[in-house]
Amino acid sequence: MSDVNLQAVHDEMVLVAYEAGRTILAANPADIGTGTKLNSVDIVTEVDQAVEKMVSSRLSTAYPAFSFMGEETYKPGTKIGPEPTFIVDPIDGTTNFIHSFPNACISLGLAVDGEPVIGVIYNPYQDLLFTAIKSHGAHMTRIKGTTPQKLPLAASPRPLQGLANALVAIEWGSSRDGPNYELKTEVFKKLAATKETGGAMVHSLRSLGSAALNIAAVAAGQMDAYWEGGCWAWDVCAGWCILKEAGGIMASGNPGEWNPALDERAYLAVRGAPSGQKELVEEFWGVVGDGVMDYPV
Repeated sequence: MSDVNLQAVHDEMVLVAYEAGRTILAANPADIGTGTKLNSVDIVTEVDQAVEKMVSSRLSTAYPAFSFMGEETYKPGTKIGPEPTFIVDPIDGTTNFIHSFPNACISLGLAVDGEPVIGVIYNPYQDLLFTAIKSHGAHMTRIKGTTPQKLPLAASPRPLQGLANALVAIEWGSSRDGPNYELKTEVFKKLAATKETGGAMVHSLRSLGSAALNIAAVAAGQMDAYWEGGCWAWDVCAGWCILKEAGGIMASGNPGEWNPALDERAYLAVRGAPSGQKELVEEFWGVVGDGVMDYPV
């Protein structure tokens, strides 16, 4: 990794993200072609494909020695190798995109030796940019050209005080049956339910409709945790770097694994805090119990 100028790569990725944002904003969801992959809620549009093609072309031209993994061109069974690899979701939050709900983004990550080292997430609807470089911190820019804000946004983040005081992000995902879905819905119910009925009674649950934006919100300190199963490396790579550089941690969504692989497919993101991270992870794992989310890699 010493041969890679991370700042230069980051700067190119930011330019690409802004270009992708212009393409996304120019599209009229009512007029674009859509298709499905797994089922009717696993949606792909011609804009996803066009954005990925542009991103792949730009980044491959600038860094021809790097590998590229994108959602729309991914071939099942492809593994993330040790070489520098761009890991890209052209539109994370496609369902939001086709409904014109303004929570969709491009997620651009760079991994080296399987570790996220650069993260760039851009929501063009809100002109909201999240970025991070390994060992150089994480930042949020609310409007292009304004001064970036260091993450987390709070100068003195509050300690984490357990799930009963937490705002937690969740997503339903595209698999709506089977054991993974049953475990998810059971955990959602336990998180929301009162302690008298065996629940954790969190402050509330939130679904932004984008894994990348959920993780970015945790990194910013706007949410305390995000539990997910079923998403892919391109959904989490950029956000993972941003989260870690903001003092947060990424554990497995399944109990017992503190150092999940990038392609783990089950994750628990927890915000930066002076205390309480380990305790919150363990409490969350207690809610999951003996259940295991099992998704093919």
